[in-house]
Amino acid sequence: MADTQRMGRHRQASPESFDAPRRCPRKVALGAAVLAATLLVASVVALYGPWHQARAAQSPSQSFELPTNPGSYIGVYARGVPTSYAPVKAFTAASGIKPGLVSYYSGWSEPFQTGFATTAASMGAVPLVQLNPTGISIAAIAAGGYDSYLRTFAEAVRAYHRPVILSFGHEMNGNWYSWGYTHTSPATFVAAWRHVVTLFRRLGAQNVTWLWTVNSIHQPTGVPAPNPWWPGNSFVTWVGIDGYYTTSSSVFASVFGPTIADVRTLTRKPILIAETAATPAAIQPAKISDLFAGIHLYGLLGFVWFDSVHTTDWRLSGTAAFAALRRAVEIYPTSAP
Repeated sequence: MADTQRMGRHRQASPESFDAPRRCPRKVALGAAVLAATLLVASVVALYGPWHQARAAQSPSQSFELPTNPGSYIGVYARGVPTSYAPVKAFTAASGIKPGLVSYYSGWSEPFQTGFATTAASMGAVPLVQLNPTGISIAAIAAGGYDSYLRTFAEAVRAYHRPVILSFGHEMNGNWYSWGYTHTSPATFVAAWRHVVTLFRRLGAQNVTWLWTVNSIHQPTGVPAPNPWWPGNSFVTWVGIDGYYTTSSSVFASVFGPTIADVRTLTRKPILIAETAATPAAIQPAKISDLFAGIHLYGLLGFVWFDSVHTTDWRLSGTAAFAALRRAVEIYPTSAP
Protein backbone atom coordinates (compact mmCIF):
# COMPACT_ATOMS: atom_id res chain seq x y z
CA MET A 1 0.00 0.00 0.00
CA ALA A 2 1.17 3.55 -0.68
CA ASP A 3 2.84 5.36 2.19
CA THR A 4 0.93 8.29 3.63
CA GLN A 5 2.48 11.54 2.42
CA ARG A 6 2.89 14.08 5.20
CA MET A 7 3.12 17.64 3.93
CA GLY A 8 4.28 20.30 6.38
CA ARG A 9 2.81 23.82 6.10
CA HIS A 10 5.18 26.80 5.94
CA ARG A 11 4.19 29.20 8.69
CA GLN A 12 5.18 32.84 8.10
CA ALA A 13 6.46 34.75 11.16
CA SER A 14 4.46 37.81 12.16
CA PRO A 15 6.10 41.27 12.00
CA GLU A 16 5.95 41.48 15.83
CA SER A 17 8.28 38.47 16.19
CA PHE A 18 11.46 40.44 15.43
CA ASP A 19 12.85 43.96 15.82
CA ALA A 20 13.56 45.31 12.34
CA PRO A 21 16.15 48.00 13.38
CA ARG A 22 18.31 45.38 15.17
CA ARG A 23 18.37 42.72 12.41
CA CYS A 24 21.84 41.35 11.55
CA PRO A 25 22.56 41.20 7.78
CA ARG A 26 24.36 37.83 8.18
CA LYS A 27 21.36 36.40 10.02
CA VAL A 28 19.03 37.78 7.39
CA ALA A 29 21.10 36.15 4.65
CA LEU A 30 21.21 32.87 6.54
CA GLY A 31 17.46 33.01 7.12
CA ALA A 32 16.87 33.64 3.44
CA ALA A 33 19.03 30.68 2.54
CA VAL A 34 17.17 28.44 4.96
CA LEU A 35 13.84 29.66 3.58
CA ALA A 36 14.99 29.00 0.00
CA ALA A 37 16.15 25.52 0.93
CA THR A 38 12.85 24.83 2.68
CA LEU A 39 10.88 25.94 -0.36
CA LEU A 40 13.09 23.79 -2.60
CA VAL A 41 12.52 20.72 -0.44
CA ALA A 42 8.79 21.40 -0.38
CA SER A 43 8.79 21.62 -4.18
CA VAL A 44 10.70 18.36 -4.51
CA VAL A 45 8.33 16.63 -2.07
CA ALA A 46 5.33 17.94 -3.98
CA LEU A 47 6.73 16.56 -7.22
CA TYR A 48 8.10 13.33 -5.73
CA GLY A 49 5.10 12.44 -3.61
CA PRO A 50 2.72 11.15 -6.30
CA TRP A 51 5.55 9.20 -8.00
CA HIS A 52 6.57 7.69 -4.67
CA GLN A 53 2.98 6.70 -3.92
CA ALA A 54 2.62 5.01 -7.33
CA ARG A 55 5.89 3.13 -6.84
CA ALA A 56 4.93 2.10 -3.31
CA ALA A 57 1.67 0.65 -4.60
CA GLN A 58 3.72 -1.63 -6.85
CA SER A 59 6.38 -2.61 -4.31
CA PRO A 60 6.39 -5.96 -2.50
CA SER A 61 3.65 -6.02 0.11
CA GLN A 62 2.90 -8.31 2.98
CA SER A 63 -0.69 -8.43 1.74
CA PHE A 64 0.47 -10.43 -1.31
CA GLU A 65 2.30 -13.09 0.69
CA LEU A 66 0.15 -16.18 0.94
CA PRO A 67 0.18 -18.44 4.02
CA THR A 68 2.68 -21.27 3.85
CA ASN A 69 1.60 -23.37 6.82
CA PRO A 70 1.27 -27.10 6.07
CA GLY A 71 -2.24 -28.07 5.02
CA SER A 72 -3.28 -24.51 4.24
CA TYR A 73 -5.10 -25.14 0.97
CA ILE A 74 -7.80 -27.20 -0.66
CA GLY A 75 -8.13 -26.17 -4.28
CA VAL A 76 -10.08 -27.26 -7.31
CA TYR A 77 -10.03 -27.14 -11.07
CA ALA A 78 -13.61 -27.53 -12.28
CA ARG A 79 -14.42 -28.04 -15.94
CA GLY A 80 -15.92 -24.89 -17.43
CA VAL A 81 -13.69 -22.30 -15.75
CA PRO A 82 -12.70 -19.52 -16.30
CA THR A 83 -15.64 -18.84 -18.62
CA SER A 84 -17.89 -19.18 -15.60
CA TYR A 85 -17.49 -19.55 -11.84
CA ALA A 86 -20.61 -21.74 -11.73
CA PRO A 87 -18.63 -25.04 -11.87
CA VAL A 88 -16.76 -24.06 -8.71
CA LYS A 89 -20.01 -23.21 -6.97
CA ALA A 90 -21.42 -26.57 -8.06
CA PHE A 91 -18.38 -28.30 -6.55
CA THR A 92 -18.95 -26.45 -3.28
CA ALA A 93 -22.64 -27.33 -3.27
CA ALA A 94 -21.87 -31.03 -3.79
CA SER A 95 -18.91 -31.31 -1.42
CA GLY A 96 -19.60 -28.68 1.20
CA ILE A 97 -16.02 -27.46 0.62
CA LYS A 98 -15.29 -23.86 -0.32
CA PRO A 99 -11.91 -24.02 -2.11
CA GLY A 100 -9.14 -21.62 -1.17
CA LEU A 101 -7.46 -22.05 -4.57
CA VAL A 102 -9.19 -22.11 -7.95
CA SER A 103 -7.13 -23.21 -10.92
CA TYR A 104 -7.55 -22.55 -14.63
CA TYR A 105 -5.47 -23.12 -17.77
CA SER A 106 -4.60 -20.16 -19.96
CA GLY A 107 -3.69 -20.69 -23.59
CA TRP A 108 -0.96 -18.58 -25.10
CA SER A 109 -2.23 -15.17 -26.27
CA GLU A 110 -5.24 -15.38 -23.93
CA PRO A 111 -5.54 -12.43 -21.51
CA PHE A 112 -5.50 -12.63 -17.75
CA GLN A 113 -9.08 -13.37 -16.67
CA THR A 114 -9.58 -10.46 -14.30
CA GLY A 115 -13.34 -11.00 -13.98
CA PHE A 116 -12.93 -14.63 -12.98
CA ALA A 117 -10.13 -13.76 -10.57
CA THR A 118 -12.25 -11.03 -8.98
CA THR A 119 -15.13 -13.46 -8.48
CA ALA A 120 -12.73 -15.99 -6.96
CA ALA A 121 -11.43 -13.37 -4.54
CA SER A 122 -14.98 -12.47 -3.51
CA MET A 123 -15.46 -16.17 -2.68
CA GLY A 124 -12.30 -16.26 -0.60
CA ALA A 125 -10.19 -18.05 -3.22
CA VAL A 126 -6.86 -17.28 -4.88
CA PRO A 127 -6.65 -17.84 -8.66
CA LEU A 128 -3.98 -20.28 -9.84
CA VAL A 129 -3.17 -19.74 -13.51
CA GLN A 130 -1.37 -22.35 -15.59
CA LEU A 131 0.10 -20.36 -18.48
CA ASN A 132 0.60 -22.82 -21.35
CA PRO A 133 2.86 -21.86 -24.28
CA THR A 134 1.41 -24.53 -26.57
CA GLY A 135 3.13 -24.62 -29.96
CA ILE A 136 5.22 -21.55 -29.13
CA SER A 137 8.99 -21.36 -29.49
CA ILE A 138 10.35 -21.40 -25.94
CA ALA A 139 13.64 -20.01 -27.26
CA ALA A 140 11.73 -17.05 -28.70
CA ILE A 141 10.08 -16.44 -25.32
CA ALA A 142 13.50 -16.48 -23.66
CA ALA A 143 14.83 -14.03 -26.26
CA GLY A 144 11.99 -11.56 -25.67
CA GLY A 145 10.04 -12.33 -28.82
CA TYR A 146 6.75 -12.47 -26.93
CA ASP A 147 7.34 -9.62 -24.51
CA SER A 148 4.43 -7.60 -25.89
CA TYR A 149 1.95 -10.30 -24.89
CA LEU A 150 3.66 -11.01 -21.58
CA ARG A 151 3.76 -7.29 -20.77
CA THR A 152 0.01 -6.98 -21.33
CA PHE A 153 -0.61 -10.05 -19.15
CA ALA A 154 1.71 -8.76 -16.40
CA GLU A 155 0.11 -5.33 -16.37
CA ALA A 156 -3.35 -6.88 -16.01
CA VAL A 157 -2.13 -9.07 -13.13
CA ARG A 158 -0.53 -6.05 -11.45
CA ALA A 159 -3.72 -4.03 -11.84
CA TYR A 160 -5.70 -6.84 -10.19
CA HIS A 161 -3.78 -5.95 -7.03
CA ARG A 162 -4.58 -9.19 -5.20
CA PRO A 163 -2.54 -12.40 -4.89
CA VAL A 164 -2.23 -14.52 -8.02
CA ILE A 165 -0.42 -17.86 -8.31
CA LEU A 166 1.16 -18.20 -11.73
CA SER A 167 2.77 -21.26 -13.28
CA PHE A 168 4.48 -21.19 -16.68
CA GLY A 169 4.86 -24.35 -18.78
CA HIS A 170 3.82 -26.92 -16.19
CA GLU A 171 4.86 -30.58 -16.32
CA MET A 172 7.92 -29.71 -18.38
CA ASN A 173 9.62 -32.96 -17.37
CA GLY A 174 6.91 -34.89 -19.21
CA ASN A 175 7.01 -35.41 -22.98
CA TRP A 176 3.38 -34.60 -23.84
CA TYR A 177 3.68 -30.80 -24.18
CA SER A 178 5.58 -28.84 -26.81
CA TRP A 179 7.64 -27.09 -24.13
CA GLY A 180 8.47 -30.35 -22.37
CA TYR A 181 10.99 -33.15 -22.29
CA THR A 182 12.29 -34.31 -25.71
CA HIS A 183 10.70 -31.25 -27.39
CA THR A 184 12.52 -28.36 -25.69
CA SER A 185 15.86 -28.53 -23.92
CA PRO A 186 15.87 -27.95 -20.14
CA ALA A 187 18.34 -25.08 -20.57
CA THR A 188 15.99 -23.31 -22.99
CA PHE A 189 13.04 -23.81 -20.67
CA VAL A 190 15.02 -22.43 -17.72
CA ALA A 191 16.01 -19.35 -19.75
CA ALA A 192 12.36 -18.75 -20.70
CA TRP A 193 11.16 -19.22 -17.11
CA ARG A 194 13.70 -16.72 -15.79
CA HIS A 195 12.83 -14.25 -18.54
CA VAL A 196 9.11 -14.39 -17.77
CA VAL A 197 9.63 -13.95 -14.03
CA THR A 198 12.10 -11.10 -14.55
CA LEU A 199 9.77 -9.27 -16.93
CA PHE A 200 6.82 -9.49 -14.53
CA ARG A 201 8.94 -8.24 -11.64
CA ARG A 202 10.37 -5.41 -13.69
CA LEU A 203 6.81 -4.30 -14.50
CA GLY A 204 5.87 -4.27 -10.82
CA ALA A 205 3.65 -7.39 -10.77
CA GLN A 206 4.74 -8.18 -7.22
CA ASN A 207 1.44 -9.89 -6.38
CA VAL A 208 2.53 -13.08 -8.17
CA THR A 209 3.42 -16.29 -6.35
CA TRP A 210 5.59 -18.17 -8.85
CA LEU A 211 4.71 -21.87 -8.92
CA TRP A 212 7.26 -24.11 -10.66
CA THR A 213 5.09 -27.14 -11.48
CA VAL A 214 6.58 -30.53 -12.37
CA ASN A 215 5.07 -33.91 -13.06
CA SER A 216 5.66 -36.66 -10.53
CA ILE A 217 8.52 -38.94 -11.48
CA HIS A 218 7.26 -42.05 -13.27
CA GLN A 219 10.00 -44.28 -14.61
CA PRO A 220 7.69 -46.78 -16.39
CA THR A 221 6.47 -44.03 -18.72
CA GLY A 222 9.78 -42.20 -18.94
CA VAL A 223 9.06 -39.15 -16.74
CA PRO A 224 12.46 -38.21 -15.30
CA ALA A 225 13.47 -36.30 -12.19
CA PRO A 226 12.90 -32.56 -12.70
CA ASN A 227 16.36 -31.34 -11.59
CA PRO A 228 17.55 -30.17 -15.05
CA TRP A 229 14.57 -27.79 -15.33
CA TRP A 230 15.18 -26.04 -11.99
CA PRO A 231 15.45 -22.25 -12.56
CA GLY A 232 16.88 -21.40 -9.12
CA ASN A 233 15.52 -20.29 -5.75
CA SER A 234 15.36 -16.60 -6.66
CA PHE A 235 12.96 -17.35 -9.54
CA VAL A 236 10.54 -19.63 -7.66
CA THR A 237 8.14 -18.99 -4.77
CA TRP A 238 6.50 -22.43 -4.46
CA VAL A 239 7.00 -25.81 -6.09
CA GLY A 240 4.02 -27.63 -7.61
CA ILE A 241 3.83 -31.38 -8.20
CA ASP A 242 1.21 -33.05 -10.40
CA GLY A 243 0.35 -36.69 -9.81
CA TYR A 244 -2.69 -38.99 -9.89
CA TYR A 245 -4.08 -42.07 -8.19
CA THR A 246 -4.64 -44.41 -11.14
CA THR A 247 -5.11 -47.79 -9.46
CA SER A 248 -6.37 -49.21 -6.19
CA SER A 249 -2.75 -49.82 -5.15
CA SER A 250 -1.70 -46.18 -5.64
CA VAL A 251 -0.66 -44.47 -2.40
CA PHE A 252 0.71 -41.02 -1.63
CA ALA A 253 4.22 -42.30 -0.87
CA SER A 254 4.55 -44.00 -4.25
CA VAL A 255 2.80 -41.32 -6.32
CA PHE A 256 4.54 -38.29 -4.79
CA GLY A 257 7.27 -39.51 -2.44
CA PRO A 258 10.17 -39.86 -4.94
CA THR A 259 9.44 -36.45 -6.49
CA ILE A 260 9.24 -34.73 -3.11
CA ALA A 261 12.60 -36.27 -2.17
CA ASP A 262 14.10 -35.09 -5.45
CA VAL A 263 12.73 -31.56 -5.06
CA ARG A 264 14.18 -31.39 -1.55
CA THR A 265 17.66 -31.84 -3.04
CA LEU A 266 17.03 -28.60 -4.95
CA THR A 267 15.16 -26.37 -2.53
CA ARG A 268 13.28 -26.00 0.73
CA LYS A 269 10.54 -23.96 -0.95
CA PRO A 270 6.93 -24.85 0.03
CA ILE A 271 5.36 -27.63 -2.04
CA LEU A 272 1.80 -27.71 -3.35
CA ILE A 273 0.19 -30.73 -5.02
CA ALA A 274 -0.94 -28.63 -7.97
CA GLU A 275 -2.97 -31.33 -9.75
CA THR A 276 -4.32 -34.58 -8.42
CA ALA A 277 -7.35 -36.83 -8.50
CA ALA A 278 -8.34 -40.49 -8.37
CA THR A 279 -10.44 -42.51 -10.73
CA PRO A 280 -13.54 -44.17 -9.28
CA ALA A 281 -11.83 -47.49 -10.01
CA ALA A 282 -8.97 -46.45 -7.73
CA ILE A 283 -11.49 -46.28 -4.86
CA GLN A 284 -11.84 -42.54 -4.42
CA PRO A 285 -12.87 -42.45 -0.73
CA ALA A 286 -9.70 -44.30 0.34
CA LYS A 287 -7.51 -42.14 -1.90
CA ILE A 288 -8.98 -38.93 -0.52
CA SER A 289 -8.11 -40.01 3.01
CA ASP A 290 -4.63 -41.02 1.86
CA LEU A 291 -4.15 -37.68 0.09
CA PHE A 292 -4.93 -35.64 3.20
CA ALA A 293 -2.76 -37.87 5.38
CA GLY A 294 0.14 -37.56 2.92
CA ILE A 295 -0.14 -33.78 2.72
CA HIS A 296 0.22 -33.54 6.49
CA LEU A 297 2.84 -36.27 6.84
CA TYR A 298 5.14 -34.53 4.33
CA GLY A 299 4.28 -31.01 5.53
CA LEU A 300 2.95 -29.77 2.18
CA LEU A 301 0.79 -26.71 1.48
CA GLY A 302 -2.23 -28.65 0.27
CA PHE A 303 -3.63 -29.80 -3.06
CA VAL A 304 -5.74 -28.88 -6.09
CA TRP A 305 -8.28 -31.52 -7.12
CA PHE A 306 -8.69 -31.91 -10.89
CA ASP A 307 -12.46 -32.28 -11.00
CA SER A 308 -12.82 -32.76 -14.72
CA VAL A 309 -12.60 -35.19 -17.62
CA HIS A 310 -9.39 -35.48 -19.62
CA THR A 311 -9.18 -38.86 -21.37
CA THR A 312 -10.22 -40.20 -17.94
CA ASP A 313 -13.09 -39.09 -15.73
CA TRP A 314 -11.35 -37.71 -12.64
CA ARG A 315 -14.39 -36.04 -11.10
CA LEU A 316 -15.45 -36.83 -7.57
CA SER A 317 -18.42 -39.16 -7.79
CA GLY A 318 -20.70 -40.90 -5.33
CA THR A 319 -21.81 -40.01 -1.84
CA ALA A 320 -18.96 -42.00 -0.29
CA ALA A 321 -16.32 -39.86 -2.03
CA PHE A 322 -17.89 -36.60 -0.94
CA ALA A 323 -18.36 -37.92 2.58
CA ALA A 324 -14.69 -38.91 2.68
CA LEU A 325 -13.72 -35.40 1.61
CA ARG A 326 -15.82 -33.77 4.32
CA ARG A 327 -14.53 -36.22 6.94
CA ALA A 328 -10.90 -35.54 5.95
CA VAL A 329 -11.44 -31.80 6.28
CA GLU A 330 -12.73 -32.34 9.82
CA ILE A 331 -9.65 -34.40 10.68
CA TYR A 332 -7.20 -32.09 8.88
CA PRO A 333 -8.69 -28.58 8.87
CA THR A 334 -7.03 -26.05 6.62
CA SER A 335 -4.86 -23.55 8.44
CA ALA A 336 -5.11 -20.66 5.96
CA PRO A 337 -7.37 -17.79 7.06
